[in-house]
Amino acid sequence: MSDSIYDFSVSKADGTSSTLSEYQGKVLLVVNTASKCGLTPQFSGLEALNQKYAERGLQVIGFPCNQFAQQEPGTMEEISSFCQLNYGVTFPMLAKVDVNGTQAEPLFKFLRQQAKGLLGSTTIKWNFNKFLISRDGSQITRYAPATKPEALEAAIEALLEQPQP
Repeated sequence: MSDSIYDFSVSKADGTSSTLSEYQGKVLLVVNTASKCGLTPQFSGLEALNQKYAERGLQVIGFPCNQFAQQEPGTMEEISSFCQLNYGVTFPMLAKVDVNGTQAEPLFKFLRQQAKGLLGSTTIKWNFNKFLISRDGSQITRYAPATKPEALEAAIEALLEQPQP
């Protein structure tokens, strides 16, 4: 398993591959998303954070996931269109992933180990788990699905105040 968040390869919505190294030096907010979930309106809050803090170095990244009650059944084209039309999402929505189980995206395996959940749990319980990652990748904090994006502002501000690596 990798030691750095920036070593992970991810698939983009269009099927091409990239590494998270393209985001090195930014504060990252990685979220497993779903467009047919009761928490779907959080897209508005995530986009608001993206708009407010992008120039200072925040990068929100969405990973659609269909593992929870099949609440993300669409194709990447359908998901991207839904997010743009209904919530004005401009941050990257990457390829659909599993976040738990044997087919879990390696990035999420890493995040789950680095920032355990309630009572030390390493599984993701639902859509809209949020992982806030410092500019150098050394600090990773997990936030529960019910935590509204705007509740992360103080933590985001604190990480943005840290010097660039």
